[in-house]
Amino acid sequence: MPDTKKEIVCLGGGVGTSQVLKGLRSENQLSLTAIVSMADDGGSAGRLRRAFAIPPPGDLINCLTALSEEESILKDLFLYRFSGDRYGKDTDIRGQKLGNLIFLALTDMYKGDANQALEEFSKIISIRGKVLPATMDNVNIWAKTKDNKKVYGEENIDLGKYGSKSSSLKEVHLDPPNAKAYPLAIEAIVKSHLLVAGPGDLFSTVLPVLLVQKITKSIKASSSKKILIINIANKPFETNGFKVSDYLTTLKNQLGEGFFDKIVINVNQKPKLPSGLKYNYVVYDKGNLRNYKEQIVEVDLVDTKFPIYHDPQKIAKTIISLMP
Repeated sequence: MPDTKKEIVCLGGGVGTSQVLKGLRSENQLSLTAIVSMADDGGSAGRLRRAFAIPPPGDLINCLTALSEEESILKDLFLYRFSGDRYGKDTDIRGQKLGNLIFLALTDMYKGDANQALEEFSKIISIRGKVLPATMDNVNIWAKTKDNKKVYGEENIDLGKYGSKSSSLKEVHLDPPNAKAYPLAIEAIVKSHLLVAGPGDLFSTVLPVLLVQKITKSIKASSSKKILIINIANKPFETNGFKVSDYLTTLKNQLGEGFFDKIVINVNQKPKLPSGLKYNYVVYDKGNLRNYKEQIVEVDLVDTKFPIYHDPQKIAKTIISLMP
């Protein structure tokens, strides 16, 4: 019998993409692929990248685990983080995630072949789908703030190390700008029925995937339906004070007009956000979005247990309803 599964490709990485994958994982009619950023140079993954010259494994491991069918303690083991400072010395085991260390060990076992390490890790954790890097080049990012200060590196962008705490970013760029796309990632985009960008950190997670030149061109050329999922809340730094219109203006400026067919916006802002994290709900400024009226999908997506996140089941239901 022919394979009639619908191909969904999720672009981004981090917690946002993991929540999407968790929700979609149990849908047997879907074939899932995640394409994740390789620009991470901070935290425990960045430390391994510097110390051992491997691709940053953090987003790869998070998405692999989200797709895993493993129901034993093994899944929790891969996500286990040793106590200590995530931003400590590069070769220090404290603050490291065990899954990252296993990826490092597999890469070493296969004589530096990170592609083979990723394939073997996928077998170990029994995933339903694929997780692919956007590029295997040694890529970094730099950004510019709204007051025209340049910020280099994913860690500095993520932690807001760019002067004024009230400032936010307006653009981000890859270094090198011509990083080569991972061939299997392009193949997945070409075969896809649906492309999903976000949710996730706009400048440090989502755009670093979409800005890989061949990925940008492949998405634009694709006849697949393209969905953008807007974040529920803004982090204190890179998107400080962003409204929905700011997300869309940024993406238009960086990617061009008409990149997405549908824009999914959470409209449930009743749950109280964790005060210690200093997150704020993304303001849905409907009056500034008249040009996007036909594209906008309003829906309750919030995870009431931890409201800065999207609920996996709610987001899966919405994505399936938008399938072509």
